[in-house]
Amino acid sequence: MTEPQPYESALDAIPGAHPYPRSSRYHDAEIGIHTQPDGTPVRYVKRRLLPPLGEPDENTATHTVSSGERPDHLGQRYFGDPAAWWRIADANPVLDPRELTAEPGEEIEIPDGFPSGFPGSGPGGGMRGR
Repeated sequence: MTEPQPYESALDAIPGAHPYPRSSRYHDAEIGIHTQPDGTPVRYVKRRLLPPLGEPDENTATHTVSSGERPDHLGQRYFGDPAAWWRIADANPVLDPRELTAEPGEEIEIPDGFPSGFPGSGPGGGMRGR
């Protein structure tokens, strides 16, 4: 069995601490505990469901994909964080984030801000570089 990493142990010591940062797609996912046959508890992330797709929110913007763009480029451009590409993937029905930028000229939806009050969220706070 591998030893837990120091940062994992530190989070376990803080009551109510979530192992994923607020900018992560898993931040709001429920954490479960599985007990192995030897009694060792193992924390895991329970299934994360995508938000329901519907009519585009009036707080979304449309982006036309350019040649050479990648999902992390869009995360940096619109949210100031390349790891935030998952917000764009959630707003568009794709399973693989590479599908977002695979076809130059395709239009994709860019959501506004982060849920749960991530810095830069709120009215117009999360959109950059429109």
